[in-house]
Amino acid sequence: MTNPIPFKPRALDTLRIADDDLRAALEGRRRLIFDGGMGTMLQAAGLAAGARPELINLSDPGAITRIHEAYVQAGSEVVTTNTFGANALKLDGAATVEEVFAAAAAAARASGAHYVAGDIGPLGTLLRPLGTLDFEEAYELFAEQVRAAAASGVDIILIETMTDLSEIRAAVLAAKECCDLPIFATMTFEADGRTFLGTPPEIAARTLDALGVEALGINCSLGPAQIRPFAQRMLAVTDKPVIVQANAGLPHAEGDHTVYDITPEAYAAAVSSMLDDGVTIVGGCCGTTPAYIRQIADVLRAKSRPSRGEHPDRPFAATSAQKEAVLDGRSIAVIGERINPTGKKRLQQALREGDFAYLVGQGIQQQEQGADILDVNVGLPDIDEPATLARAVEELQAATVLPLQIDSSDPAAIEAAVRRYTGIAVINSVNGTRESMDAVLPIAARYGANIVALTLDEQGIPETAQQRVRIAERIVTEAARYGIAPHRILVDCLVMTASTNQRQALEILHAVSLCRTRLGVHCALGVSNVSFGLPARGLLNATFLAAALGAGLDAPIVNPASARIMDVIRSYRVLNAEDEGSTAYIERYADAPDPYAAGGTAHVGAPAKAQASSHAADSIEHLILTGRKGDMPAATRAALETLEPMDVIGNHFIPALNEAGELFDAGKLFLPQLMAAAEAARAGFDVIRERVPAAAATGRGVCLATVKGDIHDIGKNIVRMLLENYGFTVYDLGRDVAPETILAAVRERDVRVVGLSALMTTTVPAMAETIELVHREAPGTKVVVGGAVLTPDYAAQIGADYYAKDAAAAARICQEVFGG
Repeated sequence: MTNPIPFKPRALDTLRIADDDLRAALEGRRRLIFDGGMGTMLQAAGLAAGARPELINLSDPGAITRIHEAYVQAGSEVVTTNTFGANALKLDGAATVEEVFAAAAAAARASGAHYVAGDIGPLGTLLRPLGTLDFEEAYELFAEQVRAAAASGVDIILIETMTDLSEIRAAVLAAKECCDLPIFATMTFEADGRTFLGTPPEIAARTLDALGVEALGINCSLGPAQIRPFAQRMLAVTDKPVIVQANAGLPHAEGDHTVYDITPEAYAAAVSSMLDDGVTIVGGCCGTTPAYIRQIADVLRAKSRPSRGEHPDRPFAATSAQKEAVLDGRSIAVIGERINPTGKKRLQQALREGDFAYLVGQGIQQQEQGADILDVNVGLPDIDEPATLARAVEELQAATVLPLQIDSSDPAAIEAAVRRYTGIAVINSVNGTRESMDAVLPIAARYGANIVALTLDEQGIPETAQQRVRIAERIVTEAARYGIAPHRILVDCLVMTASTNQRQALEILHAVSLCRTRLGVHCALGVSNVSFGLPARGLLNATFLAAALGAGLDAPIVNPASARIMDVIRSYRVLNAEDEGSTAYIERYADAPDPYAAGGTAHVGAPAKAQASSHAADSIEHLILTGRKGDMPAATRAALETLEPMDVIGNHFIPALNEAGELFDAGKLFLPQLMAAAEAARAGFDVIRERVPAAAATGRGVCLATVKGDIHDIGKNIVRMLLENYGFTVYDLGRDVAPETILAAVRERDVRVVGLSALMTTTVPAMAETIELVHREAPGTKVVVGGAVLTPDYAAQIGADYYAKDAAAAARICQEVFGG
């Protein structure tokens, strides 16, 4: 980890800001115009297919300066260095990162622009657990770029076109910890309103805001009219300046060139609407030439000074990369308490043995039982808690979509886990002692985490509600010094058992009410503590929970497997109008007898539907759908005792993968969960291959390649993994593959399907050349294409047989070609 700049709360007065105009833009008092598509301009200037744009900074810096000058003359105040792919992985020894950034910044500065933004794009490879790149390895790659950009004299660090919240987190942390320049960060969204890996605009905005960037927003993928609703969703959850750099619509081929379907005038009109919404920083991405920037500049000149309302009542929000739990004063977030080794011998054993499959299973079960947040505690005296907690967080985030609450008394373990957490974590906990606040609050501030504040101090747990509130107030005041606002704090007034002091229950309820009204915070409670030492604990827990909810509790820490507890939660969500129209309540209870009616039988277990779901949890299909790869080998071996290998594959693996694909298409699973399902199936396939190696060979061969000149292979690698788990034989030819190499592989291996990927508009001609060659020389072979720059129409124009919008679509196409 590289932390050359000591931690201090990030604020504008701590940064190196070029001038008062840029400061005004960062404060939202002034609009700012960026440039447009560097790749588009390079392509128009005759950039050779396969040439690396970043190296032109060294070979022909004058050409880069001329492009920047064209944008400056059109009205761009900020030009972006030609360094989108200037990381050590992509440069691959052709030049150093320092050389490229120095030359690019010099070329940009020579244009006469007011400001130069040091451009940092994606690394081009997936981070763990989907890929092989470790978070800290990604961090170091980004840190090298940030240091080079800062040394070159840029005014802004621009992190752009990110689809992975974990990757942009690594980049932002590198920028925060390795320079003192303003940070702008943008993600790119698909038409469904999520990034490639399933992050919606709200979560992107909340996370980047909490991490402390100076401006955040959206670029690439779509036109401005399509992006506008996503920008509005960001504006609703952040006070930071929002930046939008849209594409000039959808691409299509005209001869050897890629052109776009939105005119400069239409583009500027759509941007004007976003400016009215509150967007203050605009520019363009793919397809936007200086003509587009000129139109935007004309629009800005006609606009009055920006004015945007603030969000005084910001809610508490904990997020994963795909899902958020928001407390807005009336909603409830159930925090599942089961991932805690205290008194749980099976979990203790699993942690000591490094068996994270059991821990993941506990998380998935709680998600299915209704938890909104998972508390994660791995504290045992005889394990490496920092390493174990970080691994537990990684494994859980690969398998569930729920936000996590990082629960530890060891600050080193907390930091190890929360540093690489994808989203906004909750830290459980900090208390009123000076030692605790000094240790935990800087971690929460550095990594954008929320906190649970325990109402105890050096004197222990106080007796009265007023004393508890005073400790909570002390923590809230200290947290503010670190930039942690009250809406990011859950106060836990610490439930004591009623068996030894019944009056404590009333004091706790009073303390919750006071904290909510006086301090403006939300409250959590470990509900089950109230019943220690008493019979019928479930009854007392549920009664206390109902009273606490009435007092203002909004984050109960409970066991969601308790039917009685969840009955209270679902009922209260009706009464507080969180469950609008009582929809969820009716769906749950409409066909079930009322166990609390006169003569009824109180719940002693889950309803029949829930019991059936629990029974299904042991099935292969359920293990695949929930991504539990650790449990799959044993389940597969058990199945093979009574079933033939092809029965297991055809009747269990493939239907489960098909269902996962359908859920993905319906937006009920996201790419990380789809890939977790594929990994679980792979674990089962490995067992079958060990038992019956011949069963793995299907003769259904598919060649995959990223086309010549394109070094991005994330999408291709995901397709490969999914196809392999559908039983296809995949020949992965890699990236930057020449058409002749692909044809040779088709002939040598007699494959019927070729899958081609391209991310860069400049490499689409190479894709068209490859398609033409394969069709001419191997006419029976079908070509499937995919990638961010393609559309169905564009794919048809370049001669492809099929367009696959994602990995699941690629698998379905291959099944169609091979007859199921």
